[in-house]
Amino acid sequence: MVEPSEPALRGTDRGVRVPKVLLWIVGIVVSLVLIVFIASFFIDEPLRRTTERRMNQSLKGYKVRLPKLHFSLIGLSITLKGLTISQEAHPQPPVAEFPYLRASVQWREILSGKLVGDMRVDGPKVHVNLLQLKAEAASKVPMKQKGWQQAFEAIYPLKINLLKITDGSLTYIDQDPKRPLKLSGLSLTANNIRNIHLPDKVYPSDFRLETDIFGSGHGTVEGRANFLAEPTPAVKAAIELAKVPIAYFAPMAARSNVRIEGGVLSASGNVEYGRKVQTVRLKKLSIHGVKLDYIHTVQTARAEARRAEKVKEAAKEVSNKPDLILTIEHFSLTESNVGFINTYGGRKVRLFLSDANLYLDNFSNQFSKGPAKARLSGRFMGSGATQATATFRPEDKGPDLDLYLKIDNTQLVSLNDLLRSYGNFDVTAGTFSLVTELHVKNNRVDGYIKPFFKDMKVYDRRQDKNKGFFHRVYEMLVGGVAKLLENKPRDQVATKADISGPLKNPKTSTWQVVVELIKNAFIKAILPTFERNVDALGKRK
Repeated sequence: MVEPSEPALRGTDRGVRVPKVLLWIVGIVVSLVLIVFIASFFIDEPLRRTTERRMNQSLKGYKVRLPKLHFSLIGLSITLKGLTISQEAHPQPPVAEFPYLRASVQWREILSGKLVGDMRVDGPKVHVNLLQLKAEAASKVPMKQKGWQQAFEAIYPLKINLLKITDGSLTYIDQDPKRPLKLSGLSLTANNIRNIHLPDKVYPSDFRLETDIFGSGHGTVEGRANFLAEPTPAVKAAIELAKVPIAYFAPMAARSNVRIEGGVLSASGNVEYGRKVQTVRLKKLSIHGVKLDYIHTVQTARAEARRAEKVKEAAKEVSNKPDLILTIEHFSLTESNVGFINTYGGRKVRLFLSDANLYLDNFSNQFSKGPAKARLSGRFMGSGATQATATFRPEDKGPDLDLYLKIDNTQLVSLNDLLRSYGNFDVTAGTFSLVTELHVKNNRVDGYIKPFFKDMKVYDRRQDKNKGFFHRVYEMLVGGVAKLLENKPRDQVATKADISGPLKNPKTSTWQVVVELIKNAFIKAILPTFERNVDALGKRK
């Protein structure tokens, strides 16, 4: 047996010797990495000041504060912490806060030959109040000229291709700080922003936005976009809203004389917005359990008239506009209470429909979509069973509609506020019913309104004993007239008012026509019946 030589034994004991050149190379690389890592901290402060200055130079009307920035030469990334943006007119609170923002090279796109970046934003907060909103509206510099894009580009030299936002929030405070409009838990992912991957359609970038709305509501927007479209980005997406509490809009609605209590909103549909097309198609829009009142006062009458004129002009502007399509396939208002409040002779009068259910199908601003149909049910003044149907056809030659309304057995005592204000009397018993049919076409209205008063009792000796003598006489006269006019077999007071003739304003919208006809028919055809009958009885005496 041959014994191994001594050099061979030494090689076996010590293993393979690493070349000194390789050790030097590894050492140099590690040293360079350490130097780069340490050097990156020395350039953080100069870069922070430069970034903050460039952002402030770009913005108009707003100011940026950037307390901390870190640049990593190894990953070519930049991290911003504590970035805030404030409006110069109203600096508190800041309109935006970014606790953590990181931008870096999107390495996988280098394989496509593109040098772009991605950005991650954690916990951003956007906060706007009414004062800040008014200051922005009063500014002479348009929002698109405020320098937002340039300020954004000052953060990172590469074009951002992937954007991720997590746990964001958006808060708007109108007049009541205790009732903010807040989107929370907001997340957004938008990819292919720079159109790296050539699109086969006009919307190359996919995105998804999800958020909680006012605490209990939820919303998602998911689709595709062209973030580079000019003059503004274009988007095509599906929208889902669920259980959004609408009472949070009460402060804003109050400025339009609308009072809102309770209620939730849900909706689903599609939206497309671009330079040549603006389309909103809602498959369904539902409101449940809301109490809604329109309040009319003498003090706000002029403002109401101006708003109505603006609404009419806006409706005329969007009607049949070829590049603007607004469609609601199915709208529902369920288990709600809808009312109208007015002040007559110093008294507040509320007419309302409780347990209201309204269904509207095929509503659109485009005539080619065909007629819209509505069904309404509820209880007038809480007791009168109410049914109504309506058909609204395209308004190519002015308002065009058919309306049928029936109210059965409303307790008259629920109308006492109205009767006192208009007729200066009240009732102690009886029921009120109403049937009306209206047809509007070719700027002409034809139809009738027929009210019924059954078992009406106006004067009650015990209830009216504290009223003045002449007022008691007046109520006895009203009651006497009602007795004279009774339909004996049915014990009803009935009259019929024909409604026919040309529309006073052919340019009035269909909805305005409906409201005006019902108001005039009810107020001007029903209530004066009492006064005319009292006058007639007085003349006979």
